[in-house]
Amino acid sequence: MFGYRVPAPDEAMLISGGRRGLGGAPFRVVTGHGKFVLPIFRKTRFLTLSMCESEVTETCVTRQGISLHVRAVIAFKVGNDHESIINAGQRFLSDQDQMSVLTGRIFAGHLRAIIGSMTVEEIVTERQKLAAEVLDTSKTEMAKIGLIVDSLQIQSIDDGDTGYIDAMSAPHKAAIQRQAQIAQAQATQASVEAEQVAARNQAEYARQTAVVRAEYSAEVDRAQARAAQAGPLAQAHAQQEVLDAQTELALRQAKLRQQQLVAEIVKPAEAEAERIRVLAAAEAQRMKIQAEAAASYDRVALDRMLIDQLPQIVKEAAGGLAGANVNVLNGADGLGEIAAGLVSQGLTILDSVRQNLSGQDSSDGRRPAESNGNGSGNGLLQLHSRKDGKADDGPVDVD
Repeated sequence: MFGYRVPAPDEAMLISGGRRGLGGAPFRVVTGHGKFVLPIFRKTRFLTLSMCESEVTETCVTRQGISLHVRAVIAFKVGNDHESIINAGQRFLSDQDQMSVLTGRIFAGHLRAIIGSMTVEEIVTERQKLAAEVLDTSKTEMAKIGLIVDSLQIQSIDDGDTGYIDAMSAPHKAAIQRQAQIAQAQATQASVEAEQVAARNQAEYARQTAVVRAEYSAEVDRAQARAAQAGPLAQAHAQQEVLDAQTELALRQAKLRQQQLVAEIVKPAEAEAERIRVLAAAEAQRMKIQAEAAASYDRVALDRMLIDQLPQIVKEAAGGLAGANVNVLNGADGLGEIAAGLVSQGLTILDSVRQNLSGQDSSDGRRPAESNGNGSGNGLLQLHSRKDGKADDGPVDVD
């Protein structure tokens, strides 16, 4: 639109002409929006608000009297407030490139002043402190010309041919070199160890490969050997089976022959021995029974013989009384008692003889003496009379 002007985002539009709305300023400042400008009556100019750069290269003398070549870079711009824009517009509007030149000169002076109060060691080791002090001392002066500094960077510090910085850094360089050598040695050692480990691994891998190959080769050889021996082994196994079968058959035949021998010889012999043993036992039993029967018959014969001789014994006992002087006190009763006594004495003698005969028969096994048929002989029992006419009832002898 005709007469309507709009500044760029990084510019400030300065409108001069007229008096209304200036507020004591030589021009009106417009930023961020447009404005109608009457042609011929108003004049419009633009001031940049973008970032500007200024490089400073200065030779400074430290507190120790050592010359240092310092190179610094300053980043600055016109302030956003109206006062800073007015101050910068009044000074740099016709030649805005002068802002970099003037800023470099201002900072060069402050840089010389600050470095002159510091030692080389402080300057080298505390560059940030140097930059902060330069900014602080130049802030007020830069504000007067409408500029603000965003940053100050000390790019390089060089002492030329003096060699002070090199001498100062020599211990550090030596330490660094020593550390570098140590690191290099450690790296070399690690590399050598890594190579040795790699070589051992390769050797181990080669050994394992050789072992595996040897095992494979041995397995192949064994398989081939087994294949080559399969036929003879099969034939040997077959022959072994035949021999085993023949051995088994021979064992069975021997066992069968043994059973036949047992059935043909041992069993008949055992049966014959058993028959003989049974016959012998039967014969012994028969002889025992015959002996017992004979002994029983002898006792019966003896008893019969004694019974047959009992009257004779009583007679002999009574005959002993023939010459005896017997007084009968109670008549017939007394005579009966005497006869009864004689009979009793005869029975007693008979029992004694029988017991003696039984004892001799059991001790020596001899049979009792036989009678001669008339009551006399070896088996005769005799009673003798005493000279005084009394009966002798002494012991009875038995031959």
